[in-house]
Amino acid sequence: MFNILITSDPRYIINKDRIKQAVTDILEAQRLKGEIEVEVNIVGDRKMQELNKTYRGIDQTTNILTFPLEQMSLGGFVAAPDKILRLGSIVISLPQAVLDAVRDNKTLDNELIFLSEHGTRHLLGIHHD
Repeated sequence: MFNILITSDPRYIINKDRIKQAVTDILEAQRLKGEIEVEVNIVGDRKMQELNKTYRGIDQTTNILTFPLEQMSLGGFVAAPDKILRLGSIVISLPQAVLDAVRDNKTLDNELIFLSEHGTRHLLGIHHD
């Protein structure tokens, strides 16, 4: 069972169902089983800049950050004693997602889906160059 927790400012109009489905699709594609939890947080640029400065030493905003909670071992993920695999948190800047969507001629929904999928892959240890 996948538990996708989504938080955002109530002023942000986002399609939480599509984000949940996008994260679920990535997890299913990896054939993960059991109870798995992922957080997706939609924030403003001020919060994103604060997180980016604190955790990466970069004093500016960015479109996405991921914070894995579980580490990979040689045999896969090491689950917590309660048997819930908490992969971690994905943080997305809504203002940056809007700018990216406009730049790439995409809808905001599609950009949020793309970023959610991208962040989920990072939590799973799938990285890009």
